[in-house]
Amino acid sequence: MTLTTPRTCLPRTVSTMLLAACCAFAAQAGTTRDTAAPSTADAVVAAYMQTQTAGLPGKVGVRLEGRGTDALPACETTPEAFLPPGATPWGRVSVGVRCQAERPWTRYVQAHVSVEGSYFVAARVIDAGKPVGAGDIAERTGDLTRLPRSVVTSAAELTGVVAVNRIASGAPLRKEQVRGVTVIQQGQAVKVVAQGQGFVVTTEGRAMTGATVGAVVQAKTRDGRMVSGVADTEGQIQLAQ
Repeated sequence: MTLTTPRTCLPRTVSTMLLAACCAFAAQAGTTRDTAAPSTADAVVAAYMQTQTAGLPGKVGVRLEGRGTDALPACETTPEAFLPPGATPWGRVSVGVRCQAERPWTRYVQAHVSVEGSYFVAARVIDAGKPVGAGDIAERTGDLTRLPRSVVTSAAELTGVVAVNRIASGAPLRKEQVRGVTVIQQGQAVKVVAQGQGFVVTTEGRAMTGATVGAVVQAKTRDGRMVSGVADTEGQIQLAQ
């Protein structure tokens, strides 16, 4: 009896324990997969927003807000993501999710698009009409979507400009706050410069139009030829090579 009882009961006990352990493991594994694996809607929205934000200046990040896609109904097919007409992937935006199944539906989820990049601020007070120099500006880095859309992000945009109105120290510089300085007047005698690797050729001409720094302007040379180039800060015309 002493030997028989263990032989009879042991397999049943082991079988029961193994079955319980397997069920618990399967349940735990299933829970882990469901929690860790992103939903199809999440993947669709992420792929769509990645395409829509391609080409934006700076480092782009997209974050779903609220419950995200968790509250969306089930979809028997792969859902489609879209932006409403007139919407742009910038800052807080509603992203549409459309299901084209037997019972179609359309829902919207909230997302926030951040764009980390460089922009420029006034390093000190800049009075109206004052030329903007290198000492007047400072470069900063931050989320461009939290700033005015017209914020200046390139130092080249501040070359040869004056302040339209008074700009407070530390204020982000906006494109409408500055204007180009007219460096060439219509009919003015100008120097036309052609530069290349190892050579510089200059000639005299007469400007056909006025121009600010960086603007394209035409001139007629002494021999009657029409040339076109870019006005520089010295009031010369730099011919394109």
